[in-house]
Amino acid sequence: MQTISIKDLLRKSLFFILVIFCVSPLASSPIALALGIAFTIIIENPYEQYLHKYIHILLQISIVGLGFGLQLNEALKAGREGITLTIMSISTVMILGYFLGKLLKLERPLSYLISVGTAICGGSAIAAVSPIIKPTTKQMSLALAIVFTLNSVALFIYPAIGHLLNMTQEQFGLWCAIGIHDTSSVVGAANKYGDVALKIATTVKLSRALWIIPMSIITMILFKTKGAKVKIPWFIGYFIIAILLHTYFPIFDGFSHIATTAAKSGLNLTLFFIGSTISIQTLKTISWKPLFLAIVLWIVVSVGSLLLILK
Repeated sequence: MQTISIKDLLRKSLFFILVIFCVSPLASSPIALALGIAFTIIIENPYEQYLHKYIHILLQISIVGLGFGLQLNEALKAGREGITLTIMSISTVMILGYFLGKLLKLERPLSYLISVGTAICGGSAIAAVSPIIKPTTKQMSLALAIVFTLNSVALFIYPAIGHLLNMTQEQFGLWCAIGIHDTSSVVGAANKYGDVALKIATTVKLSRALWIIPMSIITMILFKTKGAKVKIPWFIGYFIIAILLHTYFPIFDGFSHIATTAAKSGLNLTLFFIGSTISIQTLKTISWKPLFLAIVLWIVVSVGSLLLILK
């Protein structure tokens, strides 16, 4: 029979105390992420190996819950506003990523993963195209580590820049959806800024995530991969259903408030889990060339989209 040491018991107890705090009204997205990072660096996460498969599930459930806080006309308006910027940013990142990757002499799968992750929706896009381009485990781990690290940075600096520039919630929500890689950090940063920003950022980011489908098809052509399957982000369909239920069925009005409140708590918990998987060992795997590529692409899309939004 395996015995649990006092140290392990305290570590696991503290983990669950932080989980309870993160789903409470006292927590915010940046605080949840910071607590997760601090916990795994100082104490070490006892559940790191189990969390990865639950992070995406919890994020998807939280996103669907946020759909109950949106009206269809709001979603359509946000989608229309973001479509041009989405197409421009994806095209720019993929083209620049290709040539910069060549210049830096990076392995093609690695530079492609970083470019796709920056262009569309971070870890989800990387996971979608990986079975098609067949990167090594090291290449995929490195791309994910870089994207998640930059996502963590974005969650803190985007709201600060937004307030510094006196951006409206509409402007900030659109900027988040275009400039930040992963959906979790997009929604987290927008949630910190305000409810209107959250609605716009969520809608535009999810419409952007649908580009995983055509990008996967293009990837199969570029890498001449036969028999690969295209991953479709089905949870976006449930998000749309939640919007329709809230828009056309008043019976869901009472439930909508509960669902959106629970979704925000779920988002904070997701960010805590993400932060708790970013360890010193993970950061040490990041070399300067792929990091340089990722930072340049991120700066280009962030600054470029910001200038277009503020003009």
